[in-house]
Amino acid sequence: QVQLVESGGGLVQAGGSLRLSCAASGSIIRVDNMAWYRQAPGKQRELVAAITGGSTTYADSMKGRFTISRDNSENTVYLQANSLKPDDTAAYYCNMNILDALDYRRHDYWGRGTQVTVSS
Repeated sequence: QVQLVESGGGLVQAGGSLRLSCAASGSIIRVDNMAWYRQAPGKQRELVAAITGGSTTYADSMKGRFTISRDNSENTVYLQANSLKPDDTAAYYCNMNILDALDYRRHDYWGRGTQVTVSS
């Protein structure tokens, strides 16, 4: 089995920064894709950023403020969030597509989320 654990969330004032981390552990053969999503209360989960190899994708509202990166040796993905706004307040979830050693098939795994709260 594979487990994803996020960290780095917290309370920050508008204009501040946070660095989120997500580490995967367990029956991992290979991590192919990594991404960050977020979900605010009463809203649908939305993509923040994704990375596949050296290629990155961002939602339009995050471009220039959010940066996604990865450390393949530690199966870890990071999200550097700058110039945070109150609208960024949400639970941030890590997502990885992983080739699992249990069945030698690829699966999507999700973390439990880390809360980011931006005050005005």
